[in-house]
Amino acid sequence: MTGTAGTAEGAVTAHSVASSALSGGPAEPPPHGLGVSLPAADADAKTQGTYPYAADLWAEGLLWAAVLRSPHPHARIVSIDTADAARMPGVRAVVTHADVPGDGAHGRRVADRPVFASDIVRHHGEPIAAVAADHPDTARLAAAAIAVEYDLLEPVTDPEQAFSAEPLHPDGNLIRHIPLRFGDPEVTGEVVVEGLYRIGRQDPAPIGAEAGLAVPRPDGGVEIYTASTDPHADRDLAAACFGLEPERVKVVVTGVPGAMGDREDPGMQLPLGLLALRTGHPVKLAATREESFLSHPHRHPTLLRYRHHADADGKLVKVEAQILLDAGAYADSSSEALAAAVSFACGPYVVPHAFVEGWAVRTNNPPSGHVRGEGAMQVCAAYEGQMDKLAARLGLDPAELRLRNVMATGDLLPTGQTVTCPAPVAELLRSVRDFPLPALPVDDPEEQWLLPGGVDGAGEPGAVRRGVGYGLGMVHMLGAEGTDEVSTATVKVTGSVATVICAAVETGQGFATLARQIVQEILGLDEVHVAPVDTDQPPSGPGAHSRHTWVSGGAVERAARMVRTQLLQPLAHQFGMSTELLSIADGKITSYDGVLSTTVAEALDGKELWATAQCRPHPTEPLDDTGQGDAFVGIAFCAVRAVVDVDIELGSVRVVEMAVAQDVGRVLNPRQARARIEAGITQGVGAALTENLRTTGGLVRRPDLTGYALPTSLDTPDIRIVKLVEERDVVAPFGAKAISAVPVVTSPAAVAAAVRAATGRPVNRLPIRPQAAVGAGAV
Repeated sequence: MTGTAGTAEGAVTAHSVASSALSGGPAEPPPHGLGVSLPAADADAKTQGTYPYAADLWAEGLLWAAVLRSPHPHARIVSIDTADAARMPGVRAVVTHADVPGDGAHGRRVADRPVFASDIVRHHGEPIAAVAADHPDTARLAAAAIAVEYDLLEPVTDPEQAFSAEPLHPDGNLIRHIPLRFGDPEVTGEVVVEGLYRIGRQDPAPIGAEAGLAVPRPDGGVEIYTASTDPHADRDLAAACFGLEPERVKVVVTGVPGAMGDREDPGMQLPLGLLALRTGHPVKLAATREESFLSHPHRHPTLLRYRHHADADGKLVKVEAQILLDAGAYADSSSEALAAAVSFACGPYVVPHAFVEGWAVRTNNPPSGHVRGEGAMQVCAAYEGQMDKLAARLGLDPAELRLRNVMATGDLLPTGQTVTCPAPVAELLRSVRDFPLPALPVDDPEEQWLLPGGVDGAGEPGAVRRGVGYGLGMVHMLGAEGTDEVSTATVKVTGSVATVICAAVETGQGFATLARQIVQEILGLDEVHVAPVDTDQPPSGPGAHSRHTWVSGGAVERAARMVRTQLLQPLAHQFGMSTELLSIADGKITSYDGVLSTTVAEALDGKELWATAQCRPHPTEPLDDTGQGDAFVGIAFCAVRAVVDVDIELGSVRVVEMAVAQDVGRVLNPRQARARIEAGITQGVGAALTENLRTTGGLVRRPDLTGYALPTSLDTPDIRIVKLVEERDVVAPFGAKAISAVPVVTSPAAVAAAVRAATGRPVNRLPIRPQAAVGAGAV
C-alpha cells in the first residue's frame, strides 16, 4: 500500500473492535465499526422507493432514445435506409455505424465489438442504429421505421462446430485455448469414471433493466449517468468510440439496481453518448426487459467431458478434462472465465496428476461474459458429479470420499500454485455433514404445500423421494493472471464528520457500508459519509470478484490510519507519549492512563484533515503454455449440503434445505454476510433448477421474466448457515475473504448431487430438466 497525506504521514495500530460471529458473540456489540451489523445508509430510501436510479433521472430539454436491434443471429447487412425514420415528426437524430469515429470497435477486455453492426450481424439483438426523439414512443416508432436489408447467413450455434466453421469474426472463432499439464500423463488409477456435463445459459436478470442519461458538455464532451460498475473503464471505452480525449467524457454512477459483477452493457451507453453529441440535448434510454435480455452478457454455456482416476481406497490419482465455453459473438471476459474453469477443474481436492484442455469459442449465440463465479461454477457441477460417480462405484459415502481427498493450506493447485491462504475444506465439509437433517414432510393435507409442486401439484406423496447431496466449491478473489489490482481512496475529517471519496461502486455488495465501518473503527467517529462516484475521482477498478472489500477497503483503511496519525501526533507530542498509547472511540480521544481525554472535534480545532492512499495486492502472473503459474491472489472455499424432495413420477424437485459452511476469513458485517450468502445460494438454486435463457437457432426464446424462470420466495429453501470459519487471510486487509460468489458456485452442484441421490439417475445437465429426475430411486 502507498499513500499521500494532507498534513502528516505515519503508521499506527488502531484500537480494534473484535469481530462477532453471526450468532453468539458479545451480548452488547459496539454501536459501530467492524464486526457490527451496521445498516446500509441507503436502506430507507431503497425500501421507500425514493432512491434515484438512472431510470428516474430527468434533464431540461430531454430527448428519448431507442435502439434498433437485429432480429437475426447471423446475417450480412446489404443496406440501411434511415430516411423514413429521420423524416418522422419529433425525431432529432438517427445514428448508425457511419456516425461512429474510427472503426468503432470496443470491448472491456478485447476491442472486438462494433458500436453498431456495419456489415455483419453476429447475434440476435445486436445494435444496428439508434434514434433520438421528443417522446419515447416516437423514438421506438422511428427505430422500427429504419429499413434494413439482410442477407441471412447460417448461424453457428453449436460451440463444437465453431472449430471447423468459417470465421465469424476477423479475429477468428477461437478466443483462447489453455492446455493444462500437471504430473505424469501415463499414470492411471484402479477405478475410472467418466462423465459428460452441460451447463445452461444463466442470465444476471437484474432487478432493474439498463438505463442511462447522456448530457452534452459546453466543451464538446459528454457526461453519462448510468449504473456502471467500472466507471473509468467505461469512460475510456466511450471516449475512444466518440473520438474524444478521456477528460472530455465523464461517467457519473447512479444507483445500481442489482449487479452480478460487470453490470452495464456498453452497447447501451455508447449510442446514448453519440446521440447527445449529435443533438446537443440530454438523451435518455430505459431499456425494456426484452432489450436487457438480448444485450447484456450471460453465463457461459459450457460443455465438459471428465475422466477421474482413483485407487481402490478412493484417493484421486489423475483427472482428465475437456472444457468448452460458448462465448457467443464476442470475447468479453471469456479468456478470464476459461482460466478460472481450467485452474479449478479438479476442485478443492488434492490431485497429483491433471490434464485439462480448455477452449473458449465464438458462436452466433447471445453474448457471454462476467456473471458471479464464472468458469468456477460450471466446473464445480462437473467435478462434483464425478465425485458422486466415484463414490457410487467404490461403495463409499459421498462425504467420506470427499474427505479423503480435500486440499488444505500448502497443497498445490493443478496450475502449480501453492495454496498459501487458509483452506479449511475438511472442516467445512464435516460441519455440513454433521448438521441435523430436516424432518420429513408430514403426511397431512395441511402439509401438502411442502411437497414438490406445492399444494396444487398433481403428484402423490408416495412418489416423493428424499435425497441428500454435497458440493465443495472454490473461487478466486480479485483479478487474475497479472491483472494490476489497485484502488485509491481519500478520507477527509471536518469537525466530527468523516467523508470517504472512493470510486468503488456500491452494487449491493455492501462496500459503502463497509467503508463507513472502517472509518468508524479507526477514527472512532459515528457520522461517516461516502461520496457519490464519478470519473473525476481516481480509479478503483471493477466491482467483481469481491475485489472492493480487499483493494478498496484496504485503501480506505490506509487513508483512515494516516488521518488518525495526523490527528493524534500533536496530542502525543504535547503529552510526551507515543500515538500507540492513545485510543479513539465514540468521538473521544483518551490516553492509556486517563490523563488525556478530549473529543475529536476539540482536537481538530477547526482544521480539516485528509489523506489519500492506495492498496495494491501482490502481483500474479499469466498461465504459461502448459497452464502453470501463480495466477491468483487468494481463494475462498465453501461446502453445501442440499436436501431435496423429488416426485419421481413427475420429475418435479423441491429444495428443502441448504446447509452452508464457508471460509470467510473474517466477518466484517454479520447481517451483510448472511444476506450475501443467502442471495448466493438462491442464485445457485435458480441455476440448478430453472434459469436457462433458451435459444433456437441462435434466436432467444421468450426474452422476458415469464419465459425466464427466476426462483421466487416460494422456491427459496431453508438456508442454514452452519459455520463461518474466521481464519484470517494474512495478506488481505482485515483478513476477510470473498463471500458472495462461492455459494453460487457450490450450490448448483449440491442440488444436482441430492437429486442423483433421490432418483438414482445421472444428473449431468443444469438446469435439471424434469425428465432427468424421473426414476425409481431409494428413499
